[in-house]
Amino acid sequence: MTSASALSDLGLWLGELSVFDATAEAVPFLWDLAVTDSVASRADVIQLLRTILEQANPPRLDVQYAAHRAVLDGRSLADRLAGDRDVAVQAAAQGLVAAIDNHVCEACRPA
Repeated sequence: MTSASALSDLGLWLGELSVFDATAEAVPFLWDLAVTDSVASRADVIQLLRTILEQANPPRLDVQYAAHRAVLDGRSLADRLAGDRDVAVQAAAQGLVAAIDNHVCEACRPA
């Protein structure tokens, strides 16, 4: 299995269709992968983080909030990655920073 196919499979389970209970728990590990230079698909990992931030789980707003909060809490890492030497990582991180800065959803809206 290649890293691209592994990330694709992981994306289906963590964020492309919806966010799930496991998504929030996985996000810190995704941040670790994103900032590790030896990881081959860092830009794809960053894109997965953005996908998680953009997905919902309306019946489970608590799950959605936890997953989104886990991504939002990595804002300083996204800033760091936006200045990375790898152009693909830079572009993905800049997109994630923009998504974080513009994030508004029902689950994350202040009560």
